[in-house]
Amino acid sequence: MSDKTPSFKSLSSLEDFIAPYRVSSGDQFKIKHHDPADTQGLSLEKGRARDFLEKGVDELSSIQERLYADNRWSVLLVFQAMDAAGKDGTIKHVMSGINPQGCQVHSFKAPSTEELDHDFLWRTHCRMPERGRIGIFNRSYYEEVLVVRVHREMLERQGLPPRLIGKSIWDERLEDIAAHERYLGRNGTRIVKFFLNVSLEEQRRRLLERIDDPAKNWKFDAKDLDERGFWKDYMKAYQAAIRATATDDAPWYVVPADQKWFARLVVMTAVITELKKLDLDFPKLDEVDREKLLGMRERLADD
Repeated sequence: MSDKTPSFKSLSSLEDFIAPYRVSSGDQFKIKHHDPADTQGLSLEKGRARDFLEKGVDELSSIQERLYADNRWSVLLVFQAMDAAGKDGTIKHVMSGINPQGCQVHSFKAPSTEELDHDFLWRTHCRMPERGRIGIFNRSYYEEVLVVRVHREMLERQGLPPRLIGKSIWDERLEDIAAHERYLGRNGTRIVKFFLNVSLEEQRRRLLERIDDPAKNWKFDAKDLDERGFWKDYMKAYQAAIRATATDDAPWYVVPADQKWFARLVVMTAVITELKKLDLDFPKLDEVDREKLLGMRERLADD
């Protein structure tokens, strides 16, 4: 395997590998500076890529066990992308070794009538992970400054007072999201956000594959074709969202997604890196509790 491939034993190696994709300050961020086809020169055949991912899954499983036992931090992983960028597959592969007891996945689709009767953060805030657990949002509150921004007619259906829907509403919502994430961080939720950056051409190829392969026909949605017509609008919306909400405590990772194996490698490495920063460990007993435990051991041994 290439020397450029990170070692999970070295935090500095992991940070070096994912540095090009981590956005912790959005002032100068531009999507055009991020190549969807980037692989850092790596070319791993599927078997070796799978082996490396399996090692990462084992490492992540070990970290997640400590997160659950420590029961102080919670982790929220947010996945955003254009259609066919590979969110579902990435989540499936990267989180495959996680204990279901300590992980929750929520997919957010069009809001219900009940959800529309609340503020735009309500439905996702109700799904935040508890302490000790990893929460995964497949789409999230960012839809409110992405798809709703591109399709403004959706905003009209949210029942807001007309005087609150002004030219600055998107900036205001981004300010609210940034404040929301800061609040969560101050209460022990580590937020890591991923934008799977797929190219327009690669999306076309994957959509054609969904049509041509009978086993993938169920994945095809005619709406995906319509959405391609708004590609530039979506890129502007993503750029604005990342610029306004990227912080060191709630970073964005702009993941090259044209090569699925590389996207999964980047996401895996990023998740492990961010969780390692929490310095998680198993709770340690004080002397009194340790003596009690040893006493119980003697009873069991003599039973």
